[in-house]
Parts: sequence; structure tokens; C-alpha cells
Amino acid sequence: MRKPSEVGLAVKRLQHRHHRAASQALAPLGLSLVQWDTLRHLHAKPDASLHDLAVLTFQTDQSFGSLATRMADRGLIERVPGPGRAVRHRLTEEGARLLAEGRTALDALTATSFSALTPDQLDQLGTLLDIALGLNPTD
Repeated sequence: MRKPSEVGLAVKRLQHRHHRAASQALAPLGLSLVQWDTLRHLHAKPDASLHDLAVLTFQTDQSFGSLATRMADRGLIERVPGPGRAVRHRLTEEGARLLAEGRTALDALTATSFSALTPDQLDQLGTLLDIALGLNPTD
């Protein structure tokens, strides 16, 4: 029987491998993984606040603020006034284009990474990870 620490290390190794491969796949697009992740989250949650995006991308508010400024300067996102002092963020056409190109590359990467699993095993892995994260796997 595997120890929880061994499983945790296997998850970490897989995540590390995915991050390295994703960074290599996104480099020709001029994107980092966190930039692509930002585009992905903005597509799913238009007008997200800086804080929301920082949480979703595992950044501090300060580091995400710097990242958002650089992405806006590149024309990938736009920052628009929200209620009060809030600033909201939206994808630009260029950001949406790079999101789609990146998604194609990353979908191929994860398909290859999990190709040794049957569809049922992949489903089971997803369910087990949801349970470990305290999520309801039927949602």
C-alpha cells in the first residue's frame, strides 16, 4: 500500500513535469504559464477583479498587479474601471487568439501525459483528486 507522502510526491512530480512542458509549449507564443492561465480564467470569468485573478493563478495581489500591467501593455488584456476603486479585466482579441493557440498546445500535452490511462482510469483519477481537494465529485 502506498503512503500518502509517496502519492503526494507523485502528484508533485506530475505537476512539475506538466509545468515544464507547458512552459516549453507556450514559449513560441511569447506566453508564460501564468499568463496563459490568466487568459484562461478571464475567458471563463470576464470582468474578474485583480484579487480574484490573483487567487485563481496562485499569485499575490501585488505580483498579479505587476503581471496584469505587463499583459495590458502587450495588448493581451484590458483593465477597465469597476465599481468604486475596483479594476476589472477583460481579454482583448489578441489575448483570445493566444488563449486558443495555447489551449491547442496544452490539450495535446495533457492528452499525451495521460495517454497510458484508460478513459475510466482518467475519470477515476479526476474523481479521487476532487475528493482529496474536498470537492464534491458529482458537481
